[in-house]
Amino acid sequence: MQWIHLGGLTLILSALLTWLLRHYALQRGLMDNPNARSSHLMATPRGGGLAFVLIYLGLLLWSTLFDPAQLQGIEPLAWVLLIGGGLVALIGFIDDHRDLSARLRFMVHLLAAILAVGLIGTPAVSFGPWLTAEGWWLGILFVPLLVWLLNLYNFMDGIDGIASLQAISVLCSASLILLLNHSGSLIVLWQILLCCGVAGFLVWNWPPAKIFMGDAASGFLGFSLGVFACFTALHFEIDFWSWVILLGLFVVDASWTLVRRMLNGEQWYRPHAKHAYQILARQRLARFQAEGLSAEKARAKAHRWVVLAGLLINLGWLTPLAWLASEYSAWGAVLAVLAYLPLTYLEWQVGAGTDR
Repeated sequence: MQWIHLGGLTLILSALLTWLLRHYALQRGLMDNPNARSSHLMATPRGGGLAFVLIYLGLLLWSTLFDPAQLQGIEPLAWVLLIGGGLVALIGFIDDHRDLSARLRFMVHLLAAILAVGLIGTPAVSFGPWLTAEGWWLGILFVPLLVWLLNLYNFMDGIDGIASLQAISVLCSASLILLLNHSGSLIVLWQILLCCGVAGFLVWNWPPAKIFMGDAASGFLGFSLGVFACFTALHFEIDFWSWVILLGLFVVDASWTLVRRMLNGEQWYRPHAKHAYQILARQRLARFQAEGLSAEKARAKAHRWVVLAGLLINLGWLTPLAWLASEYSAWGAVLAVLAYLPLTYLEWQVGAGTDR
């Protein structure tokens, strides 16, 4: 019951702090102004996701200093989120206020990833019943994967509510798998607390968004999801491939779009609006406007359609396969390929990474 109250309090405080950050952004002129690539029509405050980052890190710090029993057995995870996640959020917060060089951001992200792998370690990864990779050398692969995950989460935060609802969906599904396997009840509580914080922010970020998440929070979410994946797969009854499957919607869209743009000879590091979710949002926008809706209402409805369609894919397709990957871990890689095939086909059909 105490944790239920804490979850509710976290949600309420996150919503209130987001409201305060919105006023702060308006006063400081921290606005995301629409341009040719934008999915919004009006200048909108940014950086609101810092609310749930501060509350969550505050809860972790309080427990570390005054109530360590709430972190028993997961202390390395707490320190990685506090230090590594804090660094990712800090560099993102500074970047939200003034543009930083990509090299500096990358170095901080790399440092956070190295810290995570160094303190947590890496889980064994099965590629079939007779092939399992394990050992310290996996860290060489996990570090760049973690850097990629936290950056792709920033790339995918391009329409109202999508990054927030995706994080809630992934964390809740992973928590459900752990509970079904009677494992990791304490880690589940910390995952749900992060969900509650994100949900409080989503009150203001739901289409039409009153404030955007910002780099500080999107990077923190991507980093946190990767850290939870490594830690739980190493210590609890959930397979690493389960997390890979749950993250499929973002991983496939970001990766396919990047590779397609590179193959087309584009400057892949330049901002763009060629992800599948952005193309789908524009297609729905045109359809809703043709039905007579105003541009603002049509845009909000289009964003809701894409976000809820993604939620349906997560719950109806990816979550059952992620559970199967946890039950039959030797076949996790095969199930991940099965999960990704229709998502990849959707990318091709939509024309992600092209000028469609």
